[in-house]
Amino acid sequence: MAKLVAKNNDYTLASFHPHALETAKLPPDVPEGVGKEYREAELCASVGAWRGASALVRSVLEKTLRINGYTKGSLQQRIDDAAADGVITTARSKKAHEDIRVLGNEVVHDEWRAVDRAEVETGLHYAQRILEDLYDDRDTILGILKAKGRLEAA
Repeated sequence: MAKLVAKNNDYTLASFHPHALETAKLPPDVPEGVGKEYREAELCASVGAWRGASALVRSVLEKTLRINGYTKGSLQQRIDDAAADGVITTARSKKAHEDIRVLGNEVVHDEWRAVDRAEVETGLHYAQRILEDLYDDRDTILGILKAKGRLEAA
């Protein structure tokens, strides 16, 4: 959809939708709902809805951890627990805190502030990397989660 603005019979393209959308590669074992939520965050980002994208990226992180047995405590604690269990790296947990959790919390809980493209792109990047950590080699991760008592052994 294009929006034209007319001034003295001279038309200017004011906006054009849809924007081009480059999507990240997600592992095939990512749960359907998490994958759809990630894609919706990308869609928000593609139209410059940075705050909405930030909140959705935080939700992707939270739901992913919950599905993988990290259900106790705050999101901060659950990220730390996943790192302590070795299913995400310490470096990745730092990025999850700084670039996903904190930004999402600011959007949801704090006074309004502008969020920019770079913040959202960083959050999307690290959420995608966490999904890779947990779903690229799912059998190994399931073994770790079961051994740590996060998921029931089958």
